[in-house]
Amino acid sequence: MNVRNLIIVLTTIIFMSVLACDSKKSNKKIQTELDKDWFFRQSGATEWLSATVPGTVHTDLMAHGKIEDPFYRLNEHDVQWIDKADWEYKTTFTADEDLLARDKIELDFKGLDTYADVFVNGKQVLEADNMFREWTADMKDAIREGENELLIILRSPIVEGIKKYDAQGYEIPVSDNDLAEIGQVEDGKKVSVYTRKAGYHFGWDWGPRLVTSGIWRPVYIRAWDLAKIENLQIVQNDVTEELAAFTAVFEITALENQTATLFVKSDSLQLASSQVQLKAGTNKYSVDFQIENPKLWWTNGLGDPHLYNISANVKIEDLNLAETTRIGIRTLELVREEDEDGKSFYFKLNGHPVFMKGANYIPNDVFLPRVSDENYQKVVETARQSNCNMLRIWGGGIYENDIFYDLCDEAGILLWQDFMFACAMFPGDEAFLDNVKQEAVDNVKRLRNHPSIALWCGNNEILAAWKGWGWEKAERAKSEENADKIWQSYVDIFHKVLPDVVKEYDPQRSYWGSSPSSGLGIPADLVNGDEHYWGVWWGKEPFETYATHLARFMSEYGFQSFPEMASVEKYALPEDYDIFSEVMKSHQRSSIGNGTIEYYMNQEYNTPKDFESFLYVNHVLQAEGIKFGLEGHRRAMPYCMGSLYWQINDVWPVASWSSTDYYQKWKALQYYVKKGFEPVLVSPYIDGAKFRVGIVNDRLQPVNAELYLRLMDFDGQVIWEEASLVEIPANSSDDYFDVNRWEFTYRKSLQNLVFSAELRENGEIISKNNFYFRPYKELRVPTPKIEYALEKDDDGYTIDLKTDKLAKNIYLQIGNEEGFFSDNYFDLLPMESVGIHLKTNISEARLNEVLTIRTLESAF
Repeated sequence: MNVRNLIIVLTTIIFMSVLACDSKKSNKKIQTELDKDWFFRQSGATEWLSATVPGTVHTDLMAHGKIEDPFYRLNEHDVQWIDKADWEYKTTFTADEDLLARDKIELDFKGLDTYADVFVNGKQVLEADNMFREWTADMKDAIREGENELLIILRSPIVEGIKKYDAQGYEIPVSDNDLAEIGQVEDGKKVSVYTRKAGYHFGWDWGPRLVTSGIWRPVYIRAWDLAKIENLQIVQNDVTEELAAFTAVFEITALENQTATLFVKSDSLQLASSQVQLKAGTNKYSVDFQIENPKLWWTNGLGDPHLYNISANVKIEDLNLAETTRIGIRTLELVREEDEDGKSFYFKLNGHPVFMKGANYIPNDVFLPRVSDENYQKVVETARQSNCNMLRIWGGGIYENDIFYDLCDEAGILLWQDFMFACAMFPGDEAFLDNVKQEAVDNVKRLRNHPSIALWCGNNEILAAWKGWGWEKAERAKSEENADKIWQSYVDIFHKVLPDVVKEYDPQRSYWGSSPSSGLGIPADLVNGDEHYWGVWWGKEPFETYATHLARFMSEYGFQSFPEMASVEKYALPEDYDIFSEVMKSHQRSSIGNGTIEYYMNQEYNTPKDFESFLYVNHVLQAEGIKFGLEGHRRAMPYCMGSLYWQINDVWPVASWSSTDYYQKWKALQYYVKKGFEPVLVSPYIDGAKFRVGIVNDRLQPVNAELYLRLMDFDGQVIWEEASLVEIPANSSDDYFDVNRWEFTYRKSLQNLVFSAELRENGEIISKNNFYFRPYKELRVPTPKIEYALEKDDDGYTIDLKTDKLAKNIYLQIGNEEGFFSDNYFDLLPMESVGIHLKTNISEARLNEVLTIRTLESAF
């Protein structure tokens, strides 16, 4: 071999070796979570303390005993200094030769709260200013082989907010939920609107003012070569019984022009592939695919919420990039059609109008990183068990963690997703609008593959505040020019920026400008859109008006209660056990709260004998009141097609409108919701001079059943009864008993009568409901003799109960032991028996020690 040929061979060998090394390098993606060895301090302090990431300053200070639990008694008021300070977090990480060899090395922050300056080895790589966005920083030029330091300076959201407040030139209207006075903010300035941060952190009428800072979601080091998949969108194009057609949209960042093959699979089945020419930069590439004989995704109660696992791969030579997602195949539309009453507002799922039953949902804690997967599982399971098919993610909280949406996908629960704006006007400068746009893009792209997402809504109650609460009038009285600027900012955000993002990134879903409203910029009017009804509570209107104040979709209504005694004991002392004590008033953020609870209680009940009895009666009061709304809204179908009560959960232990407390214990209301949202509901009610029994059938098939109606006294003597066969059409609401109320009850002593309605299908009770003709305080309720027997099973006990006389609102408790009753706060009629399941790990001997059974007459 001559020298020339030898050189060629050697050159070829070296070149192929380099290619092999590059290929090996290119096939390795590095992802490391930075969740250990963090330290924090107040800026200017000398001592660094260990920190938890993800976490918050408040929880880190608590962990070191620097502050007391802000939820306990009045401690919240002693920690308001924290949000006025800057805080620093630091950690170190090691960069080896392999990491440094990657083409791109990034820091990926899933959530920074909120004003954050990020430094790597003293070099600033990022400045963040939005809690709701994901932030990525290129740090390849800042790191070195060996140990590296990551430092994050979290600037005070209050100090930053005051700067923007002072620079604004005029005051932007903000509701009283910004508790600046409690927050000890300079001159009471309400600065929450200037920072893209969860509004409820600044206080709300059910939450404390604890303005957090921290690294609230995970942070990763990501290193990669050649290309990466930025996002995978699955667009549903068409669905028939035989075939579902989709487009997978790959968003890929490539460092250079190159050839790639795109693959789409469902589980192990390859559905499609396509060869494409990647262009340098970030671009989108589409691959069409089909799924044969698709299984549809249905909401809770209507069918199986079937999910498909979709995996997408990008192959570039030996580099294989992968991304996975889940989809549900379903059609869903918000139907807005003119009718004889106005304009409809309902959701049609897989071709069927569906009445939305559910609740409003707020974050599960003030300190968000404390919310565990188990917390999420409990709240979603509570909604599922309670026959809900929709939750509304309220606009003063957060765009929730991925697990929450995954769980709702699996449970068949649709989500009304607010963008994060509530009860305030907002700035409209270019920087703010651009920040909002990027926030919306981030979250729409993150969430759009979830079948549970039903609707994007611009804001909570801002249109109502401007047009209906007097804000516009007040601002125009001060300055027409400034009022115009404030309204223009609203238009820019909610009529332009947000709907444009939805149109571009998720065009198959509807956008609704504000809740409540009747259309874009049109205030709510009961006949054209959704409604928040607060005449009960704020207006002190009677509970019965829940059933008569009707809109096309009731998206908010509610009534308050305190937590149960075992929960109160966790944040208060015995000397606090009075609703007007300083501690109880501090754990009540509605300006009219405790007095309003007392006002309504006095309408329906006598004065409870002690504090614990007050809590019990308060739970029954809340549940019986909301029952008018749950049932009245459903009976009004199809005029009204949604009932979302306020609210399912709490952010701290407090008197609020929740149906489960901060510790996720069911109140009476949650048990009433479970019954009120049953797929088939029998509902006795008074309508003027009429007494009627309505039946609602949410099933997509007709129901043939037996309707049993009885009028009986509290000792069990039947005064009147009637039985009939009823055929209830699919997806319908109608009356099946209709009499003159006065003739029906003529010469009867209504103080000791109960009307019982039962609906039986194939001999099984599918719905049961009792009706009383007088408020409880006018009833002559006897003291019942209740007997019970226990039977052990795999996960607890069945408690068989029977009574000789009416047992009103039976309340089962097991002290401070852990357990869950399948039913509670229920009525048991004379000579009837019922089996209640208690899920618990305690022994039978212990259960007999701690089990108590209360009825309502014992509370007075």
